This record gives sequence, structure tokens and C-alpha cells, in this order.
Amino acid sequence: MIEDLAPPLDGVVDSTLMAPRRSPPTSGEPLLHLDGVVKRYGSFTAVKGLDLAVYPGEIFGFLGPNGAGKTTTIRMVAGILEPTSGRIRVGPDDLAAEPMKARARIGYIPDRPFLYEKLSGIEFLRFAAGLWGDEGPEVEERITRLLALFSLEEWGDELIGNYSHGMRQKILISSALVHRPELIVVDEPMVGLDPRSARLLKDLLRAFVAGGGTVFLSTHTLEVAEALCDRIAILARGEILALGTMAELREQVVVDGGGHLEDIFLKVTGGREVEDLMASLGNTLDR
Repeated sequence: MIEDLAPPLDGVVDSTLMAPRRSPPTSGEPLLHLDGVVKRYGSFTAVKGLDLAVYPGEIFGFLGPNGAGKTTTIRMVAGILEPTSGRIRVGPDDLAAEPMKARARIGYIPDRPFLYEKLSGIEFLRFAAGLWGDEGPEVEERITRLLALFSLEEWGDELIGNYSHGMRQKILISSALVHRPELIVVDEPMVGLDPRSARLLKDLLRAFVAGGGTVFLSTHTLEVAEALCDRIAILARGEILALGTMAELREQVVVDGGGHLEDIFLKVTGGREVEDLMASLGNTLDR
């Protein structure tokens, strides 16, 4: 990608802006822990008993083809969907037993920026901070700095209804950071961003984990995942088929060529997709 050829945006991402409110655990415990998580819709099982641990200070990539269960899992982690069974913990807090405490530790960036169009950008960021009891001069300073980071200072008092798609995405990203979470949950982070903003977001995520934060990231852009992520899980039909660092994935999955993530991804998921296609064709021919 062209923006990856440019040097990092040194001096743009202030480490103090990205520091989480709480220090990360020091006992080697995961910050995000999924234990036997299942999600069913009627007779269809979208997520099949996921066991997963994501540790402080890492960017964890969560990849899979369409229909693999990625967005369902992301929404369960963000507290939007409830698992059918299993347990999700964020730090020491159980998401089902203590939802407000657990969700206060999370900043969520969905793939589609649905926002309150009758609020200005500044009002929306105040609202997002206020959900977790944050207000006052410190919040106002953070809002000002976040708007400046994404070159939105002149648009802060404009209604979100007048924003472009990319500007909405920038405000959404800012709203996920304004309360200083420990975990950022991201679904397709680069959608609608121009090349500079996409590069800025990458540097932002790196600065966030450097300060002790943790990122759980789902994306279809495999180049982004390979460049950014410390560890990666590849999901298909609701199950994890491969998990590890890039070096570990190369050991698990033998592929021709240079062993890039795209080659590994296609090798891991290709057989499942062919099975699904043949089953679909068989069902059609049987009618």
C-alpha cells in the first residue's frame, strides 16, 4: 500500500493522548479472554465455542472470509450481542455479570459509522465521554487534541449530518479513544479513510499498544493485518483454524511462495470455502 512507503508521522501521535486510563495487568493474565463462546441464531451456529486470549500490549488480528463469524464475535466482545453460552472477560470483569465495568474498559470502532447527526462533533465526543462519567477540563482538552489529530478542528461545531463518510469515521475513532480505554475493538478500521488518515490510524494503534493498551482488530485487508498485528487468528465457519505470530503461522501452514499472510489465509480457508460452494451447488442441483 502506498501509505506504508511513507515514514511514520513522527510527532503527530502524542503518547500521552493514547495512554489508557489504567495500567495493564502485570501478572501475565490476558486483558481479553473468551472461554467457550457460542452464538446461535435459531438452528444456525455462527460462532462455535471460541477459546481465545489477547494479552496487554499486543495488536491481535481476527481474520476470516465473509460469514466466518468475525463481526458476530466483535459485537459480542463489544457488548452489543450476548453470547448464547460461554464467557467473555475484559480484565477481571465478566462482560455478562458486570457489563458497565467491562465495557468502560473498551473503545469500539465499528465498520459503519452510524452517529447522532443532530449533534456536532464536539457534542458527540462529550456524549461519548459522559457515558463513562468523564467530563470537565481534562475531557475538553482531549476532545480538542483528538479533533486536531484528525484535522477536524474547523468542523468541531458543525452537525455530524454535514460530515463526509471519512469525517464520520474519524469522529467515531475519536469517540472510542476519548475515555482512555484499555482495549480498542476495531471492525474494518480503514473503511472510508483517505491514505493519510489510514496511515495515522496505524500509527495511533501502535502508539496505543506502546503505552500499554491492547487492540483486537478485524479486517479484510490482509496487508494491514500482516504489517500491524503481533498475533493473528484465522476463522472459518465459526471456528479458529490457525492462530499465532506470522512465524508460527508459517510453521503451521506450509504454502508455496514467500509465505505471506494472503497465501496462508487462502490455504487455511480455501478448502472450507470450496466445501460450502459445492454443498450449495449440490443443493441447487437436487431441486
